[in-house]
Amino acid sequence: MTDQTPPAPQPQPAGPLSAAEDKQWASFAHFGGVLFILPSLIIFLVFKDRGNLTKQESKEALNWQITFAIIYIAWVVISTIISSALIFTSFWWLGGLFGFITFLLWVGNVILSIMGGIKVNGGGSYRYPFNFRFIK
Repeated sequence: MTDQTPPAPQPQPAGPLSAAEDKQWASFAHFGGVLFILPSLIIFLVFKDRGNLTKQESKEALNWQITFAIIYIAWVVISTIISSALIFTSFWWLGGLFGFITFLLWVGNVILSIMGGIKVNGGGSYRYPFNFRFIK
């Protein structure tokens, strides 16, 4: 006599989000921009099929984070090259200015991400002032 255990139940797909949960995760997608791209990416991948607002807003937040990452990395590379070339000239102080501008870019991302989260949490929709739509 063999011991036959029943097969383990298959996981069921998660159900749709309630209206409150949909708004919550859509807000978190924007607020997560404070930590750069990862929170928006995770929320988009996990919740995009569970709520329309979350899909729309996490896609917007993710597109912004991709756009910001490209701008930020390009700026850091360019400013590092220019600062390195100017370090032994009378324009050495530009390195500090470039560093300050880099900081301002980061602050801008934080401000826009918080504004997006607040707007969505209040029941609206948020569009970043400039944003390339990488994910359609």
